[in-house]
Amino acid sequence: MAADLLARLKASPVLCDGAMGTLLYAKGIFINRCYDELNLSQPELIQGIHQEYLQAGAEIIETNTFGGNAFRLARHSLVDRVHDINLAGARLAREAAKKFDGWVAGSVGPLGIRIEPLGKTSFTEARAAFRDQIAALVEGGVDVIMLETFGYLEELHQALLAAREVNPKIPVVAQVTIDEDGNCLDGSTPEAFAPRLTDWGAEVIGCNCSVGPVAMLDAIERVRAVTSVPLAAQPNAGVPRSVEGRNIYLCSPEYMASYARKFVAAGVKLVGGCCGSTPDHIRVMKSALRMGEARLKTATVASAGSAPGPAAVPAVPMEKRSRLGRKLAAGEFLTMVEIVPPKGTDIRKEVEGARFLKSVGVDAVNIPDSPRASARMSNQALSLLIQQEVGMEAILHYTCRDRNVLCIQSDLLGAAATGIRNLICITGDPPKMGNYPDATAVFDVDSIGLVNIVHNLNRGQDIGGNPIGIGTGFVVGVGANPGLPNLDEEIRRFEYKVEAGAEYAVTQPVFDLGLLETFLRRIEHCRIPVVAGIWPLVSVRNAEFMKNELRVSVPDSILERMASVKSPEAAREEGVAIAREMLMAVRGMVQGAQISAPLGRYASAVDVLEALGTSRSAASL
Repeated sequence: MAADLLARLKASPVLCDGAMGTLLYAKGIFINRCYDELNLSQPELIQGIHQEYLQAGAEIIETNTFGGNAFRLARHSLVDRVHDINLAGARLAREAAKKFDGWVAGSVGPLGIRIEPLGKTSFTEARAAFRDQIAALVEGGVDVIMLETFGYLEELHQALLAAREVNPKIPVVAQVTIDEDGNCLDGSTPEAFAPRLTDWGAEVIGCNCSVGPVAMLDAIERVRAVTSVPLAAQPNAGVPRSVEGRNIYLCSPEYMASYARKFVAAGVKLVGGCCGSTPDHIRVMKSALRMGEARLKTATVASAGSAPGPAAVPAVPMEKRSRLGRKLAAGEFLTMVEIVPPKGTDIRKEVEGARFLKSVGVDAVNIPDSPRASARMSNQALSLLIQQEVGMEAILHYTCRDRNVLCIQSDLLGAAATGIRNLICITGDPPKMGNYPDATAVFDVDSIGLVNIVHNLNRGQDIGGNPIGIGTGFVVGVGANPGLPNLDEEIRRFEYKVEAGAEYAVTQPVFDLGLLETFLRRIEHCRIPVVAGIWPLVSVRNAEFMKNELRVSVPDSILERMASVKSPEAAREEGVAIAREMLMAVRGMVQGAQISAPLGRYASAVDVLEALGTSRSAASL
């Protein structure tokens, strides 16, 4: 099994489990207990946690033995139980992993004391303590030794030597814990500790614990530059925050999953989670890695010269896919209005709204997918019905939130077969934002992965690179947010979307022209047609909601204008006036405008479009 693991690491990433202590605490085990001793007193609890991680998709589970050395166990008067605790920990994990054909890593943490030259414990004594623990883990059947959360390289070196003394052939993963600057507690930088761990013979080296994904990714990229051995990364679920006396880790599973892909892109072969991570995090990370493997397989099939896979069919030129595609290809300014699906099955208002919008010259209607994670009618069904009953093109928002990759592919093939040709590919709002916060999200992929899938379908290939016949012929749009505080990350993701096959972008509502100008300037090297979002505000409360809860950049001057009006009707008129000003200001910068219709007031959207001089007066609707 050990040789199999090393071979697998060379071929593709392997997913490890997450935190043990976090789950034990959540299950009511107080922090003053010896968690390692639970291997003996509550084995069913420990094995249950192992099974939770395996069911979530972990391929490696770590034994509950992080503190199972003589020095740490002595604090609980358990120094004579080192062998029993570690042997039991290994066997519990081995038994759980057997049902899932998984690997078992023997978890070994630092001794919890200072060793020479900073402490009174000698290297020899430290190595002996590690040797006793590792020997019991190997006896229990572990496949690999996981040395983790070491802050001092000399102590880690003694643990490595002890592992070699116990069994020279067992693979060793050596992980250090770092600070926000990427340095070990002893001050060693990635450029210093990585070569030393490599020279000491660790089969895998990396970082775990202490910091969240961002700081760890920075360190891993520096490690990659100075060593060629496989890398490991197991960050905390963010930096803990104290909430009512408890340390709470706030990184969502989706956020951890997005960084799992980034770690793999940086060369990491063993990825997992540490403090604060749970089976929910591992489950979403597994989905992200699975989709990454599918994309890699597709790329490999497409590029392999010696044994080429089925050739992709040429994509239909964009101008021939839809009327929207034709206007985009011709560089014409296009207009679209958002129609939100109803909460029930009565679509009369939406259909009549689309008919009205068509009559005044709007190019297409934009149908969001349960915005803000609210439960609404299928936007795909509404898009199809509007196209059939009104004869107006619909633009289907397609999100990743509720669908795995199989469902995504099936949905999109069905949409193409029924005549839907225009998409906006977005990740989707997490369920916790909506009226069913306990609903389960899927997020097998994010918007970048979704664009990759659609791009392949347009070329007649499924997600595995297998031929499906005629391509789907979608016009592929994506979202963009010029107002994000971390614009560098937004630009980086935009570049990935364009590289994946995005053909146009629709922005979040624009109230700050400076932010849009900056965004457009930053994407000149990967520019695709950009459609500006325009939102006619209906009240000062609406403006405050946009700014503070949806995180849209709304300047104070806009808030002041909305606050200065005296009646709801005046507020609506002021909101339309502001939107018209925004539309005219962006007219020369972008290739289209998406006008929202707050509260289903399509007349307000058309009132805004009148500024272009191309629409007739809006009647009351």
